[in-house]
Amino acid sequence: MTIASASGALIEILGQYKDQVDRWLEEQLVTLGDKGPLRDACEYALLSGGKRYRPAVVLMMAKALGGTVDVMDAALAAEFFHAASLIADDLPCMDNDDERRNKPAVHKVFGESVALLASYSLIAAGYQALFRCGRALEEGGLGDAAQRCCMAGENISDNLGIDGAAGGQYMDLFPPNLEEVTLREVLHKKTVTLFESSFLMGWLYGGGDTSRTEDVKALANHFGIAFQIADDLGDMDQDADNDRDVNYAAVLGKAEALSAVKQEVQAYFDGLKSLNIASDELTGLGAGLLLRAQLRA
Repeated sequence: MTIASASGALIEILGQYKDQVDRWLEEQLVTLGDKGPLRDACEYALLSGGKRYRPAVVLMMAKALGGTVDVMDAALAAEFFHAASLIADDLPCMDNDDERRNKPAVHKVFGESVALLASYSLIAAGYQALFRCGRALEEGGLGDAAQRCCMAGENISDNLGIDGAAGGQYMDLFPPNLEEVTLREVLHKKTVTLFESSFLMGWLYGGGDTSRTEDVKALANHFGIAFQIADDLGDMDQDADNDRDVNYAAVLGKAEALSAVKQEVQAYFDGLKSLNIASDELTGLGAGLLLRAQLRA
């Protein structure tokens, strides 16, 4: 499969997963709580668009493993956590973004207080969805369902905290320097962490070997780094206009950024083969990132 054909297939594949996730999200909105301004803010954040990369990763991983249990709740958890992080990132005290996906940011529509509480609410909803999926594994006869659920919960807890998304946002706001090692640490904490949890949830809830979780994390690291550097290539002008210094491509140059994406995508492909999950869909994810980086460089 060539890069171009894989990327074209990826657009169709992601579209199919997006449709599934969007339908399930709308059905599960009642689990967020009573109807009112706070739930409205959660709904607004969840239904305002997005490619649904992270829930798609969960579903693709489980499918590649041949899992027999419906893991849609785990996929929704990935989207809940991601949406919560975006609400917080957009706040005036953070990145101070007025728009998200060409629509007013949550805090512009509902106010900062409600936006912050919506972020908290979505994190809680993410954990609830994880536990629901754990119960589904148990009901499906998987003997170590409780262990898998605990492993997934521990991982997302780590990846949301100081060593994860929260710490990454802090470093993005207050970078100690702009050396490559620092840039990669920010990329890892801000972007890789939630992808890591998505890959790992798909692996664990899809019935993957629990002794290979470190290999899954390494796979996610390669994908997440490539994903963010490709984004940085496209965000160079916008970040310059907004005086944001932490941009891998802007600091190290387009050529170095493209080279890094190529290396990370190849390592991602190698990881898929090692884990025996090199499906057309998961391979297409990496191929799509590489093509996007090439077009932006």
